Amino acid sequence: MTAEEWDTRYRESERLWSGRPNDVLVREISDLSPGRALDLGCGEGGDAIWLARRGWHVTAVDISRVALERAARHAAEAGVAGRIDLQRHDLATSFPAGEFDLVSAHFLHSPGDMPREEILRTAASAVVRGGVLLIVGHGGLPPWDHDHAHVRLPTPQEVLADLHLPEGQWEVQVCAEHERTQSGPDGRPATRTDNALRVRRLTGEEVSR
Repeated sequence: MTAEEWDTRYRESERLWSGRPNDVLVREISDLSPGRALDLGCGEGGDAIWLARRGWHVTAVDISRVALERAARHAAEAGVAGRIDLQRHDLATSFPAGEFDLVSAHFLHSPGDMPREEILRTAASAVVRGGVLLIVGHGGLPPWDHDHAHVRLPTPQEVLADLHLPEGQWEVQVCAEHERTQSGPDGRPATRTDNALRVRRLTGEEVSR
C-alpha cells in the first residue's frame, strides 16, 4: 500500500486502532531498562506512548501522515510528546538514523511489494550491543479475511532465518507462535495465530568469550 492509500484508510475512521499497547510488547519489554527505542509502523502511537510513559525515548515511524498527526496529538494528551520523535518514512526507501536499545516491529505487513525481509534486516543492524529486536507478526489470516491470501505470513522460525543474523552474535530469547482473540467485522470473536521473535544482540564481551 502507498502512503496515500494508508492515509485514506486512516481517514475512514476517527481511530483505526485501540490506542492500547500491543500485548506482546508489554509482555516482552516490561523487564528491560528504558533507553532508546525505535517503533516501526507506529500507527496512531499506542506502543510509542506506552514506552515513553515507562521512560523510553522513542523514535516512532510510519508511512502515513494522518497516522503521525494522530500519534502526535495522542502523545501530547498523554504528556509524553517530549519523549517521542515522530518521523515519516516509507521503509522500503528510507530508514531512521541512529542506534537503539530496542527496535520493535509489530504487524509490519502490507499488501504489495514491501521488502519486509530487507527492512527487518536493516532493523537488526540498528540494534546496539546488548539491545533487543522484537518482531511480532500474523501467523495466519482471520476467518473473515478473504482478500489477502497472497500476503506471505512467515513462521517465527522463517522470520529468524530471513534476518541472516551473524552466527555467535545474537541470542534468541523468544521464537514462538501464540493465539489471541480478535473481534471480526460482525463483532463476533475469533481466535487467530500470531508469532513473536525476540533476539538480543550480544555485547562485545559476550561475543569474545
